Amino acid sequence: MTERLNRILNHNLYKEYVWKTREAEQDRKFCRHDMRHFLDVARLSIILNEKEGLGEEDELLYAAALLHDIGRFLQYEKGTPHEQASFQLAPAILEDCGFSEQEKEKILSAILHHRNKEISTAPTMDGLIYRADKMSRTCYACDVELECDWDCNKKNRILMY
Repeated sequence: MTERLNRILNHNLYKEYVWKTREAEQDRKFCRHDMRHFLDVARLSIILNEKEGLGEEDELLYAAALLHDIGRFLQYEKGTPHEQASFQLAPAILEDCGFSEQEKEKILSAILHHRNKEISTAPTMDGLIYRADKMSRTCYACDVELECDWDCNKKNRILMY
């Protein structure tokens, strides 16, 4: 891991947002938006990037994955779609952690679009984070999968990577 990624993980705002989401989801029995999820999305995006030959920078994929759901608590508290909340919260963290304007633009775009089905197959960082986010759900090993209201066609019933 790079120094900038470790700065994200240790950033006070990042830790606060992750904690707030953990508190908001403490009784949630379905997929949670926690460090395991963030790291799964990061690692899957890197695998997809390599397999698809897209040449995106691992560090930027990791940063987007670590930050893509940090606004989830605002969805619970205020009804703000979490991709928009995360997009609004992430710039201060990225700035403090030394990312350039161009890097921030790429990361923020991936955060903002990670739920946009229109980019699901796009050969871009946005598309990689979208695909990795969806692939990260381990429906095939979930104890409450039968109770989940996700459309059956969206559920991950087989291991891909």
